[in-house]
Amino acid sequence: MATASGSDEQAQGYFPRWTLKTSGVIMPEERLPWGQTVVSGLQHCVAMSGSTIIAPLLMGFDPNVAVLFSGVGTLIFFVIVAGRVPSYLGSSFAFIAVVIAATGYAGQGPNPNISVALGGIVGAGVLYGLISLVVMWSGVGWVERLLPPAVTGAVVAAIGLNLAPVAVKAVSAGAFDTWIGLATVLIIGVVAVAAPGLWRRLPIIVGAIGGYLLYLLFANALGFGKPIDFAQLAAAPWFGLPSFTAPTFQADAIFLIAPVAVILVAENLGHIKAVGAMTGRSLDRYLGRALFADSLATIVAASGGGTGVTTYAENIGVMAATKVYSTLLFAFAALVSILLGFSPKFGALILSIPGPVIGGLSIVLFGLIAAMAGRIWVENKVDFADPANFITVAVALIAGAGDLTLKFGAFTIGGIGTATFGAIILYQILTLTRAPHAD
Repeated sequence: MATASGSDEQAQGYFPRWTLKTSGVIMPEERLPWGQTVVSGLQHCVAMSGSTIIAPLLMGFDPNVAVLFSGVGTLIFFVIVAGRVPSYLGSSFAFIAVVIAATGYAGQGPNPNISVALGGIVGAGVLYGLISLVVMWSGVGWVERLLPPAVTGAVVAAIGLNLAPVAVKAVSAGAFDTWIGLATVLIIGVVAVAAPGLWRRLPIIVGAIGGYLLYLLFANALGFGKPIDFAQLAAAPWFGLPSFTAPTFQADAIFLIAPVAVILVAENLGHIKAVGAMTGRSLDRYLGRALFADSLATIVAASGGGTGVTTYAENIGVMAATKVYSTLLFAFAALVSILLGFSPKFGALILSIPGPVIGGLSIVLFGLIAAMAGRIWVENKVDFADPANFITVAVALIAGAGDLTLKFGAFTIGGIGTATFGAIILYQILTLTRAPHAD
């Protein structure tokens, strides 16, 4: 349901006035009492924390820096959309496969080639920004034609499948690691299905804590595995500067990572549509600005050592459950994240998570990325009786899962890039071929 721009934007200037409301649905330009705003903002911090922390770990990035720049990026988004679109920007999982491919990351500890990955992420942010400028100028119709649900779902599935070997390898070092990884998977599943209230929306972070405690019991206490070393955690100060890293720019890495911008556009578009549907008002007029804000936040994050960022479905889920859409919550959550980024103690705690636990989280998260494609296809009623859809999806899945690599002189495109560009180009060719014969 869409309405006109509404009285919230009449004679209010650039930002809303955030009128106080104590009950019922809280719209973006309204606010709760300050005490409830703080509590609700912290709830959004918890909702984003699982994915925002795990994504950098899987790429070998510093989680402190990633959390800090998620806060910075959210504030950038808040300012550019004039405080009228409720959203949190956290670490994007769409970058994981291409970063691992571009850097040869082994899956444990700091990524020695992080600067190369950062250059590629900046490239993705620049491409993303160019797309956003075109959207601001011409509207979103061409994006929807270029990325119909069949193509978007195929690319999303290809990303998840491309990551499958990484997740399996992380829990395959030994029998103990495998069982801890599978136990972590089970905890996540049980929490997602059976936990009460808000806890059901936090399966990743609860699974990480549960897996951590299991590992601590069986490894540190009972001696079945390598004990967790808490020396770095004990030595880390409570407050201090995070380890910033500057990007370096290599053509191969940029060419491999930049296509992720296509996924971010589709992701952000879907989230803006979802929030618009929940609030009962169209947010399409802010879409170009939202895309540009996300692109700028990604460039800023990668310029200092952070991951690329995207609008977060986890926080949209919290809004759906609470019916509180006040954008002030996200400004507060962003400030809390920035403070956490300046706590080496917090970062050391995250880095102490055992490898098998991260592996279990990876199995679920990478699987959810692939499975999200099914949701996209079902919700958009994609017709697989149409050969254009069916063949496009089939080719993209195999290109991504098999990591089909194409070389053009000095340039190399990995499986994700091949699946992304291949799906877009193949779909357009097939639909153009079909058009003269359409009924």
